[in-house]
Amino acid sequence: MSKIICVAGKMAAGKNTACRLLEKRGWLCIDADLLGHKAAAENEDKIIAAFAPYAKAVGLSIVDTGGNLNRRALGELLFSDKKLLCIHESIVYPAIEKAMRTIIEQNPNKNIVINAAVLYKIPDLMRMCSLIIFIDAPPVLRLLRARRRDKMKFAFILRRFIAQKDMLLSYKMTGIPLLRINNLSSVKKLEQKIFRSNVEF
Repeated sequence: MSKIICVAGKMAAGKNTACRLLEKRGWLCIDADLLGHKAAAENEDKIIAAFAPYAKAVGLSIVDTGGNLNRRALGELLFSDKKLLCIHESIVYPAIEKAMRTIIEQNPNKNIVINAAVLYKIPDLMRMCSLIIFIDAPPVLRLLRARRRDKMKFAFILRRFIAQKDMLLSYKMTGIPLLRINNLSSVKKLEQKIFRSNVEF
């Protein structure tokens, strides 16, 4: 019988790497970030109209020189204000959920891993998962990884970290079995921790 699990984790903890390891073993990965980018592109005009006044008020521009949405600037705005983040989620999450359901329905015989930082915010999809693999790492290590990978300002990375501080608790509160893995070193070590656990894949 096919399974659906969720791989979650805070910024730069290593959830993308964990998903690639599962893909190597035949799992189909649904990347919530990619679906989120697509949903944002499809709703670009609506997002710009909703957030441009807020951005202007704090000296940001969420529109680039070509008139397109600047996702990095938008992220900087959203992670500085929970209210704005909630408004954005109300725009894009319905499209993300619809896209995920379509992929799941089209692959009934596949084991599926949903790569999502905050799947708990879409309860109907969360309840479809039999397991949560939560990838974690110390904040200093995640900060260095994020800086190296994304070339973002430290202040912006730290705002993201603060916004995600209750993520593990939120997943625990779903009541779904949770495997927490500390990703401290190599990909090989991460692979061993995932597949040598007592969890059946």
